[in-house]
Amino acid sequence: MGRAFEYRKARKLKRWGHMARTFTKLGKEIEIAVKAGGPDPSGNTRLRILIQNAKAENMPKENIERAIKRATEKDAADYKQVIYEGYGPHGIAFLVETATDNTNRTVANVRMHFNKCGGALGNSGSVAFMFEHKCIFKFHAPAGADLEELELEMIDCGVEEFYPEEDGVTVYAPYESFGAIQKWLDEHGAEIVSGESVYLPADTKELDAEGRESVERLVERLEEDDDVTNVYHNMKEPEEE
Repeated sequence: MGRAFEYRKARKLKRWGHMARTFTKLGKEIEIAVKAGGPDPSGNTRLRILIQNAKAENMPKENIERAIKRATEKDAADYKQVIYEGYGPHGIAFLVETATDNTNRTVANVRMHFNKCGGALGNSGSVAFMFEHKCIFKFHAPAGADLEELELEMIDCGVEEFYPEEDGVTVYAPYESFGAIQKWLDEHGAEIVSGESVYLPADTKELDAEGRESVERLVERLEEDDDVTNVYHNMKEPEEE
């Protein structure tokens, strides 16, 4: 299996932590998508996929509709997506994705989290080169599709890793292929379960148990921040027993 699969396996149960925070963060992303492309999912690809992501996380329909409505109101918060970079304990590189309506508050909080956990917030570009921007799609294959043929066709769309699973197919590709893959899946009758962007480390750094614990403390602090939507780092995840 490729490292993208291992990333997904390691992070699957860790991401988002608590349900309430999950819904809050997904709601912000939905609001950003509505402001950028309108409230109609049929004409807003990003919004349509975020709604699918929300459903995959069991976000109630009412919450999704409220997020869409909020974004269309005149006094709606103007959320922006900002990525912060820095180093955690033991030189572990971090990328922190946020959705914020107050960048001064957010950068101050992110800096505080780094400082309290023995890290330091860096400048833009200080660690981004250590990560690769990828997209992940999970979908149900079109009825009667031959998986080998399907894989070959999706490679032409930019897919690098293709994993048939019991509950669907998961593919990984450079983020630049996001639109092409989404279009291909729509045109060929595949049911998209979720689609997202991730940052995968080009190389990982192995730490002992004490080192991993100190890095995880920073991860937890960041993920508990209401403005933070995703946290990526290059610490090697421990092998499952």
